[in-house]
Amino acid sequence: MLRLTNIQLPLDHGDEDLLESIVERLGIEQGDVVKISLFKRSHDARKKGRIKLIYSLDVELFEAKETAVLKRLGGSDAVRISPNTQYQFVANAAETFPQAEQDRPVVVGFGPCGILAALLLAQMGLKPIVLERGQDVRQRTKDTWDFWRNRELNPASNVQYGEGGAGTFSDGKLYSQIKDPHHYGRKVLQEFVKAGAPEEILYVSKPHIGTFKLVKMVEAMRADIVALGGEIRFGQQMESLLLDQQQVRGVRLCSGEEIATRHVIMAVGHSARDTFDSLLDSGVYIEPKPFSIGFRIEHPQSLIDKARFGGQAGHPLLGAADYKLVHHCENGRSVYSFCMCPGGTVVAAASEPGRLVTNGMSQYSRNEHNANSAIVVGIDPERDYPEHVFAGIDLQRRLEERAFVLGGENYNAPAQLVGDFLASKASTTAGSVEPSYQPGVTWGDVSQLLPAFAVTAIREAIPAFNKKIKGFAMSDAVLTAIETRTSSPICIKRDKASLASVNTVGLYPAGEGAGYAGGILSAGVDGIKVAEAVAKDLLGI
Repeated sequence: MLRLTNIQLPLDHGDEDLLESIVERLGIEQGDVVKISLFKRSHDARKKGRIKLIYSLDVELFEAKETAVLKRLGGSDAVRISPNTQYQFVANAAETFPQAEQDRPVVVGFGPCGILAALLLAQMGLKPIVLERGQDVRQRTKDTWDFWRNRELNPASNVQYGEGGAGTFSDGKLYSQIKDPHHYGRKVLQEFVKAGAPEEILYVSKPHIGTFKLVKMVEAMRADIVALGGEIRFGQQMESLLLDQQQVRGVRLCSGEEIATRHVIMAVGHSARDTFDSLLDSGVYIEPKPFSIGFRIEHPQSLIDKARFGGQAGHPLLGAADYKLVHHCENGRSVYSFCMCPGGTVVAAASEPGRLVTNGMSQYSRNEHNANSAIVVGIDPERDYPEHVFAGIDLQRRLEERAFVLGGENYNAPAQLVGDFLASKASTTAGSVEPSYQPGVTWGDVSQLLPAFAVTAIREAIPAFNKKIKGFAMSDAVLTAIETRTSSPICIKRDKASLASVNTVGLYPAGEGAGYAGGILSAGVDGIKVAEAVAKDLLGI
């Protein structure tokens, strides 16, 4: 098949227009085309009055015609042989696996990284044991909604902990800017479709799923792992590694149980602070890394749609508009939008009592009234918290404690109108934009929560963003505090070749918590990479 890229057509084109573009590009007749497969579809909205759809297509021709086309056009950017994106397994265990108890790999954490790692290990016949401190996705959904509605936080089952990871309560974004020469991302998406995700995630440029669909998918993938010989243990937290001269020999659970293993994939997510403490105490090498802090900002989704799409706003192929913004400030800081949730809500994402955290979430339909995203300032360890390796975690906790107190010590989130924030004036009530955060907000001055440099930077950035999205600085837009968990503030260093810890044999740091991913797709990709590394080492490949 031939891969054709950058085929541009008007938003309301028909199938005949698409076929005609193919024929014109290849210099062939319509009858030469055997099959057309959609590989990718995106849009170009830079000219709001003339929004275009941009296609990448796989086109099958009759063999003689394909040979002639390749001879004439092959090697050009616009026409080439379609790459093989089918996943190739690196190993396949014998039916007698495992030979010994310690041969079974252990996966700690069952978010996107842990799920894909466990699934791939199971597909290779390696029968992984998965340890997840939280509950299965149905129970954790109940626990999370109880928190949002009744302020009853379960520290072991919430937005951060449990089957599916933090990404379960998010926009369900499935795109990433990581380099992926082996098409691992395609494998992730194909497994998601197999588990019940819409097939469109394979070809739209910015696929997403939403929480309700993610719940069913996670359950289906768990069932596949179990059917292949894997074992999933909920409500079981790893207390510590069992080491012999800095080589993994097993794990000890908080219950006191010990599991023998020579391979541990550590995929715990960015909020497992007690696990990070345990790893450091065990001598595992960890470094601090940059992360970001700030607020959630909410606007009417209709304002964002109009600013991005003009008169085409509301077109079904465009959906709810998103944005991605960055501003480099005079004080040397950078402010950027993060985890933008079109047609979504701001959610309570605390995992520790007495601390308050926000995040964003959307359903697949993205049809809520408000758009929200994090507006955050970069924090650098050398510049901002050089004291010790976990100083970033200490900063997160201090900010989360301040937000809890300012909100009223009942998990209400501090909130302020953008106009008041820019004018350095406390807010007392909502304007035209109703905050979506549950269980509720407490109006006030959110600038009290962040370091002065961050407040100065965000006050400079919001008017700058208004030049890119008209209405972004609207007075009644809402800032909700506080956003602290944009990414992990630490990196569990691993060898680039083996993907194992640089100083602990048999430990494989993985995913967002270890500092190697930033979202559902990249976490899933990293889970595949690390599972492959474990399989090669375990089977001596």
